[in-house]
Amino acid sequence: MARKTLRKMADLDYSKHLFRQQELPEIWDVKAIFEKPDAPLEVEVGSGKGHFLLAAAQAHPNHNYLGIEVAHKYAAFCAAKLIKENVANAAMISGDAVALFQRFAENSLAAVHVYFPDPWWKKRHRKRRVMRMELIRRVESCLIPGGKLHFWTDVEEYFQTTLEMMAAESILQGPWEPEVEENAWRTHFERRTLEEGRPVFRSYFEKGEMP
Repeated sequence: MARKTLRKMADLDYSKHLFRQQELPEIWDVKAIFEKPDAPLEVEVGSGKGHFLLAAAQAHPNHNYLGIEVAHKYAAFCAAKLIKENVANAAMISGDAVALFQRFAENSLAAVHVYFPDPWWKKRHRKRRVMRMELIRRVESCLIPGGKLHFWTDVEEYFQTTLEMMAAESILQGPWEPEVEENAWRTHFERRTLEEGRPVFRSYFEKGEMP
């Protein structure tokens, strides 16, 4: 489904909230972009319109949040929302998640969030899905012991095949079903799904303690 046109944002100072993957230096410490670099860091893959990133950052000011969005205009849209709300503990990067995860240090992330990723319906296109072992291996390495990977979707086939893949190949423990408030939603996709009366499939996985 094609994404809707975004409303234009006024001129803003994006210097602390928006980064392009191709413009990052070779030696780059993601924590250095935040005012509290030692705070636990959580990463969202595919931030869309930024509802989760903004809400999570406001609800948990002692954590840092980094959103990754492949479409620069959406990354800029999310960053603008953060700027307008004076949110200092969240930022956006426009770029490819798999490539960016290569740059995160081992045992550096408290959580990774993947909500309603593109299902790539055609079988020949499924290699493009976010939830594939190429990314999962990096998530496994980057999560701290006890760190969590959250995966939610409205596509049952995507959900089931991902759970089968994780059970067969991942070292992460799970899946577990998260507790959610009735009628609560984290992304605009989740809100739309709930309003249409369709089910949301939710899971999270956890990295065990190091031996």
